[in-house]
Amino acid sequence: MWPALETKLQRFRELEEQLADPVVASDPTRFGTVAKEHGSLSKLIKPYLEFLQLDQAVRDAETLAADDSDADMQAMAEEELTTLRPKHTALKEKIEDQLLVDPSEDFDRIIIEIRAGTGGDEAALFAGNLYEMYTRYARAQGWSIEDLEHSEGEAGGFKEVSFGVRGDGVYQAFRYESGGHRVQRVPKTETQGRIHTSLATVGIMPEPEQAQVEIKDEDIEWERMRAGGAGGQHVNKTESAVRIWYKKGTPEEMEVKCQDERSQHKNYERAMRLLRSRVYERQQAKLHKERAEMRRSLIGGGDRGERIRTYNFPDGRVTDHRIGLTVYKIAEILGGQLDHLVLPLKEHDKKERLAAAK
Repeated sequence: MWPALETKLQRFRELEEQLADPVVASDPTRFGTVAKEHGSLSKLIKPYLEFLQLDQAVRDAETLAADDSDADMQAMAEEELTTLRPKHTALKEKIEDQLLVDPSEDFDRIIIEIRAGTGGDEAALFAGNLYEMYTRYARAQGWSIEDLEHSEGEAGGFKEVSFGVRGDGVYQAFRYESGGHRVQRVPKTETQGRIHTSLATVGIMPEPEQAQVEIKDEDIEWERMRAGGAGGQHVNKTESAVRIWYKKGTPEEMEVKCQDERSQHKNYERAMRLLRSRVYERQQAKLHKERAEMRRSLIGGGDRGERIRTYNFPDGRVTDHRIGLTVYKIAEILGGQLDHLVLPLKEHDKKERLAAAK
């Protein structure tokens, strides 16, 4: 049914033999490399082996159900099929979903950046709404959240906020959120009831392993600086904040800064994590664009400048412009029930990938 899986199964069994080989086991580096590949493949191979057993059981039961020479056995087989077939279908769909995930896009750690755009204070408040929406959704999935850097808006919300999310399947859930988000609502300060439109951009950046993105000392410049904003005496006296400039491979300098931690060392570590993710995002942008054009995907290539969604408060609706989806559950969605949007986007992308694979 899936030739690619048979090839992966053969490789999986080769790796199992290597793990049992004393020569490999005595070499920590080689054993670690083999074990890592084996573990990565097992996520796909174990469901596939289960499916093969289930598929055989379905065929055996169908054979018995078609034999009318034994009415009792036929009835038992038909009853068994009512249990086996739903499991068979569900497992088949799960495997198809896994096959559509490119291993290079299967990350369990991401960094989300939200920036207020056009709209002043209202845009910053909306950026705060998006932050709450994403963090509530992540917590509901059991994923861990780490705040990295933020700049608060004067009336609340954020001018910019960056945070990490870690958990199984996190990138696959958030990958469709990159782009421009538009809000239409009446601000609290609006006395004549006029609807204002404000914008915020969201960037979903996989957080690569340090080895995946090499940043040499000569590629960067950095400086210490005093933290800004609220914080009391610590802010005024301690140069714990860090700013890093990355100059390699781009006409424009890439700048990151972190000041949330009291420790300069921790701020430097956080800034480097942000920098690696941004460099990786830039490296992957061309590849993602080529894939999207090849698939003619309506989901989009993750460009932050692409307007993907509108949140209209007067109508209580959220519209995703890429797939023409409108959901009249704005309070639930902003409250963290993001599956109203994530699941249809996943399903749409799945259909396109399957069609492209034929």
